[in-house]
Amino acid sequence: MKNVISKTLLLACMLLLVPMSFALTLQEAKNEGLVGEQRNGYVGLVMESAPAGVMALARDVNNQRRELYQQIARQNNLTVEQVAALAFEKAVEATPAGQYLQDASGAWVKK
Repeated sequence: MKNVISKTLLLACMLLLVPMSFALTLQEAKNEGLVGEQRNGYVGLVMESAPAGVMALARDVNNQRRELYQQIARQNNLTVEQVAALAFEKAVEATPAGQYLQDASGAWVKK
């Protein structure tokens, strides 16, 4: 069952990296150090003074992730928090060097 969840999360993460209809894509925002992967399975603003477009991008991505996590949780009899935690683990593996992740204390660190 964990293998099915892992594959589903991997597919979901890949879909979330597909360019969106924003001026800046998620991948571009990550590459520029504007957003990073939070420990809770969602993206967060690395710089609190991020442009409005980046804030909107993060909000949209997080809304999509929340919906996906809820769907996966229902299908696998898990909590949304459990799914989000698994998603963070996958995000850590998929994050290339130079992009930001949140450490255990909540601080942003470059991978």
